[in-house]
Amino acid sequence: MKRLLRQTFLAVLVGVTPVATAQAETAIFAGGCFWCVESDLEKLPGVRDVKSGYAGGKSQNPTYKNYERGGHREVVQVDFDESQISYQDLVRIFLRTVDVTDPGGQFCDRGYGYSTAIHPLNDRQAKAAKAEIAKADKVLGGRVVTPVEGAAVFWPAEDYHQAYYKSNARTLTRFGYVTRAEAYKGYRKACGRDARVKSVWGAEAYKGLPKAGS
Repeated sequence: MKRLLRQTFLAVLVGVTPVATAQAETAIFAGGCFWCVESDLEKLPGVRDVKSGYAGGKSQNPTYKNYERGGHREVVQVDFDESQISYQDLVRIFLRTVDVTDPGGQFCDRGYGYSTAIHPLNDRQAKAAKAEIAKADKVLGGRVVTPVEGAAVFWPAEDYHQAYYKSNARTLTRFGYVTRAEAYKGYRKACGRDARVKSVWGAEAYKGLPKAGS
């Protein structure tokens, strides 16, 4: 207590206001290709970090080669400051960056591993997620298929998947020998992700989506 009072007194002397502690929270979303979801959500004010990974299955230590066989989806883990963006707002924005009407995958990526889901990590998050799903379902006329599932263990994806959309490391792809960032842009445009989201959501689509190819 004496130490805290001394720090506060010194702060007043030099005209500095003590900084409030950030209200750290974590969210887990499955929205198809984790490179794309990471890119979309990492740009939001209040989001501190987004990691790509796998969740929802029963196998331990899944990898990119076997995660779907173990019952996992591609997911992102979002660390955010709830004093700047609420979990409910984060869910609302996430839903408007994916095709919540597609049960078979996302865009050009097909299969269970690319399907959408929300994994709330506590009762408060579950209540907020279900509320936003209900609102989205009303907007889209009962077509939302994105489930709210139970809490899940997050398994980080391999290092080369992290921040893929902005990596300058070069790799051989169908787009040539290009940077991962360039490969991501080509992939996103070829998949028609942004165009499909806008066709599903119309005016409700999240306006912060990057333009196709950007």
